[in-house]
Amino acid sequence: MPPKTLQDSLREALRRRETKLSRRRLTLIPDTSVDFSSNDFLSLSTSPIFRSRYQAHLQQAPPFYPFASGGSRLLAGNSPYAEALEEFISDFHNAPSGLLFNSGFDANVGVLSCIPQPGDLLVHDEFIHASAHEGMRLSRAGKKVPFAHSSPSSLEEVLQGEISTDERIRDGSRNVFIVIESVYSMDGDIAPIREFVEVVERLLPLGNGYFVVDEAHATGAFGPRGAGVVQELGVEERMFIRVHTFGKALASHGAIVLCCPDTREYLINYARSLIYTTALGFPFLASIRTAYELLAEGETEELQRNLQHLIRYLHTRLGELGAWDPAVFEVDHFPRSPIFSLRSPVPRQLATVCQRKGYLVHAIMSPTVPAGQERVRVCLHAGNTVEEIDGLVETIQAWLNSLASEKRTARL
Repeated sequence: MPPKTLQDSLREALRRRETKLSRRRLTLIPDTSVDFSSNDFLSLSTSPIFRSRYQAHLQQAPPFYPFASGGSRLLAGNSPYAEALEEFISDFHNAPSGLLFNSGFDANVGVLSCIPQPGDLLVHDEFIHASAHEGMRLSRAGKKVPFAHSSPSSLEEVLQGEISTDERIRDGSRNVFIVIESVYSMDGDIAPIREFVEVVERLLPLGNGYFVVDEAHATGAFGPRGAGVVQELGVEERMFIRVHTFGKALASHGAIVLCCPDTREYLINYARSLIYTTALGFPFLASIRTAYELLAEGETEELQRNLQHLIRYLHTRLGELGAWDPAVFEVDHFPRSPIFSLRSPVPRQLATVCQRKGYLVHAIMSPTVPAGQERVRVCLHAGNTVEEIDGLVETIQAWLNSLASEKRTARL
């Protein structure tokens, strides 16, 4: 028998995923679909106001102005426009400084791989994003410890355990990083950040506790003028690092790390995901500038209000579906969040039914979510309508009715 080739190994791995119903595929979305899937919470990607202002920014570029950056920011990729944009965004978020990255993934990997010093402690929410896990995997931290999702008591228990066994944490000479998100992408729940701050300040009174918070799903949709949950709570000064991404509600691309000037300079020198990648070109920077100008000028506040109206409406309509056996169907929703989880043991079936009716939703399977917590994820947008929501809910109701009918038939 000839030896197994690399292609044989790849095909075998894909077959295993196919058997587990966990194989991922790229798909093309029909133009006629109603979007209940993307993270375009403010519908800025299709906004005429956004588009016209963005085009105006592009037209303001001098003749022959390079649209491509041409290299890393440390070589040919920096520009006065990029630095002015960083300052503008930092001012908007009440931060001392900021540093642009090409994506939220790059930002989280860059921060968590290089900022923790050798031997430091990383304490993280168990549901933190994959990009944070990748950054922590590459870090020089001595230990990485999860705590139960959005649980201040679990955070306290974990910290107390580490403090009791590590004198350097107690005397303030070992850094402790607390890694969280403000709004979580799968359940849409908002982290109890105030309670986390109280726990850390009480247990680490010497100031060696440092929060790293990812505001990806809050940017644009939460807080004053869409500034995020941290500013809504007024705890900016307690956050060591905030990451805001632009590819969701801001209809752009990239991310910014908000931090103190010393941290910014350290990232410029040590964050490999910044140093060794081509910087964002002018069209990307202009798109980000456009989005933040709309936020700063209050142009998106009506979109935020309409989004909240639609969130309340869908919450009410889903409640009208009635009580179903949680083993069959359950709605999981956090107040104010545009993300709804429709839990079911057969999420692919529900997603397929919705897609056939023209409603774009997706089944979220393990390992993206823990086994047993598979669901259909529904995202609302300011551009959705009450009629579209009614159609989606009626489709779900018809599917539930068909399940009940099949169950009755099976009993006969």
